[in-house]
Amino acid sequence: MVSYADFITLLFAFFVVMYSISSVNEGKYKTLSNSLGEAFSNKNQQGSVIDLVDIGAPPTAIQPIPLESPTTAEVEKRRELSDEILRERRELGHMSDQFEEVLQPFIEDNLVAVKRNDYWIELEMNSELLFLSGEAALSKRAIPVLKKIAGVIKSLPNAINVEGHTDNLPINTVEFPSNWDLSSARATSVVLEFVKEGVKPSRLSAVGYGEFHPIADNRQESGRFKNRRVTLVLMSEAFARYGASDAERAKLLNLAPTPTAVVKP
Repeated sequence: MVSYADFITLLFAFFVVMYSISSVNEGKYKTLSNSLGEAFSNKNQQGSVIDLVDIGAPPTAIQPIPLESPTTAEVEKRRELSDEILRERRELGHMSDQFEEVLQPFIEDNLVAVKRNDYWIELEMNSELLFLSGEAALSKRAIPVLKKIAGVIKSLPNAINVEGHTDNLPINTVEFPSNWDLSSARATSVVLEFVKEGVKPSRLSAVGYGEFHPIADNRQESGRFKNRRVTLVLMSEAFARYGASDAERAKLLNLAPTPTAVVKP
């Protein structure tokens, strides 16, 4: 009974509050309305209404976003560059076809591989095709192969990087204290042979990477066989001139930033 009485008391208080809220005092309402009107507006002597709200500073004008407007010369230069890149891309594709044609027997024997890219061609030659084991002097069978390659490349102006690679088996001879020395000497031998065949020396560079850029697993003999190689990289002139910096080209060629031995004739 006590709980019920408490509930009834609370319910009564609730209805009293609701009734008081619903009953509006007309006099107080008018007083509030007049106060609000005086707060937001006032009349001067001529009876005009003075706005008391400070509108602040005038809105800031929106500045137009400057758009790129290249000059006619810049547009023409870009167009010429695009045309040059496309032209060289076609020439590199044609050169790649020539490599595959003249080197077909060696490609079938997995001694040579031709890899195409929009900006360069990679011609991989296994060291077994070019050198005796542990030697940097070109073997007799290497000369005809390099002559065929020189016949394809000497008529074009593209820069050519000749890269020497070895497996990870150490070498420690008087002539070649390390794989760095062996890979550099082998790349240099190929470069000198190209010069003999009429390729301009200014287009050539010899690079030795030792064992640090393998393409196969050095733990297996088949992998070490693939890693012993000399690679020719024929660069697109437009790519070499405009396309990227040396560091960017190295990144595109998947070359880690390790020191290299470079010899230019």
